[in-house]
Amino acid sequence: LQLVVSGGGSVQPGGSLRLSCSAVASTYNSAYMAWFRLPPGTWRSGVAAVESYGTRRYSDSVKYRFTISRSYAKNTLYLQMNNLKPEDTAMYYCAADRSPAVRLDPLRAENYRELWGQGTMVTVSS
Repeated sequence: LQLVVSGGGSVQPGGSLRLSCSAVASTYNSAYMAWFRLPPGTWRSGVAAVESYGTRRYSDSVKYRFTISRSYAKNTLYLQMNNLKPEDTAMYYCAADRSPAVRLDPLRAENYRELWGQGTMVTVSS
């Protein structure tokens, strides 16, 4: 079982990117799934999370600019990132976990223990 991340790259401020995170098995359609990021020289933080029945959570820094969604047919998690800013530059990771404990704080990385995808770099600069 694994998560495969794609979609990173370089973009100018104000631009858009879409990240994808594909789960090998449909087992994770019942899981919480989330995006995290690790900016250079700092610590990992939660970006957005979605529960299996659709409830979404966003960090304040990306609210109204980023949208998390999932396709159950394709076993894929997405992160649409619009109006990107230089401070969005980071390595982005997706994670999945089926434990109800994730609900306590869906944006807390330590709550995701089952699966993590490899990172994809997003660079926002002019």
